[in-house]
Amino acid sequence: MTTESATAAARSTVYGYPRQGQGRELKKAIEGYWKGRITADALHTTAAELRRTNWRQLAEAGIDEVPTGDFSYYDHVLDTTVMVGAVPARHREAVAADPLDGYFAMARGTQEVAPLEMTKWFDTNYHYLVPELGPDTVFTADATKQVTELKEALALGLTARPVLVGPVTYLLLAKPAPGVPADFQPLTLLDRLLPVYAEVLADLRAAGAEWVQLDEPALVQDRTPAELSAAGRAYRDLGALTDRPKLLVASYFDRLGEALPVLAKAPVEGLALDFTEAAAANLDDLAAAGGLPGKRLVAGVVNGRNIWVNDLAKSLSTLGTLLGLADRVDVSASCSLLHVPLDATAERDIEAQILRWLAFARQKTHEVVTLAKGLAQGTGTITAELAANRADLASRAGSPITDDPSVRSRAAAVTEADSRRSQPYAERTAAQRAHLRLPILPTTTIGSFPQTGELRTARADLRAGRIDTAGYEERIKTEIQEVIAFQEKAGLDVLVHGEPERNDMVQYFAEQLTGYLATQHGWVQSYGTRYVRPPILVGDISRPEPMTVRWTTYAQSLTDRPVKGMLTGPVTMLAWSFVRDDQPLADTARQVALALRDEVGDLEAAGTSVVQVDEPALRETLPLRAADRPAYLDWATEAFRLTTSGVRPDTQVHTHMCYAEFDDIIRAIDDLDADVISLEAARSHMQVARELAAHDYPREAGPGVYDIHSPRVPSAEEAADLLRTGLKAIPAERLWVNPDCGLKTRGWPETRASLENLVAAAHAVRGELPDA
Repeated sequence: MTTESATAAARSTVYGYPRQGQGRELKKAIEGYWKGRITADALHTTAAELRRTNWRQLAEAGIDEVPTGDFSYYDHVLDTTVMVGAVPARHREAVAADPLDGYFAMARGTQEVAPLEMTKWFDTNYHYLVPELGPDTVFTADATKQVTELKEALALGLTARPVLVGPVTYLLLAKPAPGVPADFQPLTLLDRLLPVYAEVLADLRAAGAEWVQLDEPALVQDRTPAELSAAGRAYRDLGALTDRPKLLVASYFDRLGEALPVLAKAPVEGLALDFTEAAAANLDDLAAAGGLPGKRLVAGVVNGRNIWVNDLAKSLSTLGTLLGLADRVDVSASCSLLHVPLDATAERDIEAQILRWLAFARQKTHEVVTLAKGLAQGTGTITAELAANRADLASRAGSPITDDPSVRSRAAAVTEADSRRSQPYAERTAAQRAHLRLPILPTTTIGSFPQTGELRTARADLRAGRIDTAGYEERIKTEIQEVIAFQEKAGLDVLVHGEPERNDMVQYFAEQLTGYLATQHGWVQSYGTRYVRPPILVGDISRPEPMTVRWTTYAQSLTDRPVKGMLTGPVTMLAWSFVRDDQPLADTARQVALALRDEVGDLEAAGTSVVQVDEPALRETLPLRAADRPAYLDWATEAFRLTTSGVRPDTQVHTHMCYAEFDDIIRAIDDLDADVISLEAARSHMQVARELAAHDYPREAGPGVYDIHSPRVPSAEEAADLLRTGLKAIPAERLWVNPDCGLKTRGWPETRASLENLVAAAHAVRGELPDA
């Protein structure tokens, strides 16, 4: 194909779009359905209208081909589990009785059955529901959702492309079902799964699909020759089907690497690749593979994971190079726009100049359309857009917001000694035990307690001016009093103040640090109906004044038991924010660590004997390629130690992680040099405890015995059984008893019952110990 004809063929598309609606209408409708306030029909009506709104917004922006099937009530991987009929045995009765309630039972569990395990979607803060498979799994096709949504888009007169999780990625994300040997490899089910995908593809073709996108992000990770061979076989077989749409195989988040030539040779009509900074090597790799002759290339040149405006000139240069490597080059964001907020223009409180540096989902669609126009019709057709973009980029680069000399000089002066405790763990733990005098199997919680409707109302009333600061603070004091009183009555050993003053574990700190920017409407889905507003790192970071000392010391004044000071760690402060793209992450992490170090020192000086610095994102931010991990772990663990290493030996440092695969980072967890770590373990049946033991982890640990992401209340015996399993891996003198995660999203009735059962379980198991 000539350059002229290739250029004329350029079109615009995206892989997916935020699901929630401008006012989080989907969240409200789903939670209303759970509480019985609305019917299933009303929920379906709201969802259908949100889908139509999304497609109209994309079409009005000029997107040529809209995605379908990416919309979800809870999670797109769970949707795939339904599509291929891989419903776990314990949920089949519920699904048969009511598919919608059965779907939510798989996601959230019920009092009778546990939910599917939940973990992070690659290196993002989005959580997916892990498929449970075994050698007896029988797949059956159900394309109802995918066909229905395609027909809805086609009825609007739009060109639509269904988006599915690809079969290889689906199996690589799966785990052995309960009772299945741990060494079972779900990928061995590929030949059984492919006919189901073939049936779904045929159904979509019959419904009017010209193209179907199959997402295979698992192939950007390091893959064995056998896994690559399986990918080649999958797309050879799917490509050989006669009754199917054209196939677009998509990857994102990193370079495709060894899988690129495998997919390039497959009999599919197109590939979608990420060409943003994280995956820039795809360009050279594609050229080395001989390009994609005869195929469509969808080029992800607009970053779908961050919120900075695109460098249009740079992207056009990349697109121009790609024109010689495929028969057709289309323009897209690098991944689904699910990972960014919906619309920057809704942010009325952000300074106009800074707002021009930002691009949320709607702005990114305009960037994609602009680039496609420039590629198809020449840069002369987008002269004004290019000039405005250059001005915005220059404005940001030259702003004093991004450069604070005092912060930079302090960070440059950090030495190795600054990130090391004054005594080794063996000496510290003796001092801490003498100081804290805790029982064996001490009980605690992770930090937050339920954020009640009254708390949210008080926060809204303060913002609206209906109450003054004094009135709001009295409400916070009352809440802390109630939380402390409950914990004492329940018998917990190390208490928390409950964090009633905090809107979010990252945003709360970001609002008190210089260099951060908070949004009012920048909601992003974390899991299910849980949405967060990631703050934006716009400049250098410092702490003007203490952030947590007042409320922690107030809580401590109410009890003789130790109250933990609660902070969010530097890596998580980065991972759950939109980070700067104009300096290395390691530099930003060090700045945040120094600000938090000041807070830790002030907590200790105020009498806090236990400080918890949460790092749930340490594993999530792990680079997808093994070769990139050592450098990341070096600066990430240094940042944590820099935060915590200035305290006395008898001050106990805790950290917390949840909902991730920990085996890859056990050594890094050791390198954190925390005295105690608490980890998610209830859904995974204490797997992490076994992993810690296998790596001879020498410190104290609290693998969770209460799954807080489900509304079900675990019995005392259930918690005790998990605790006994934990004791098989971790000796009693180093084992803590705690929930999986914070309790912010739970209600008080279930929280009270669950924690009372947790304490009862600890007492029961203590009584079983030989030296009890």
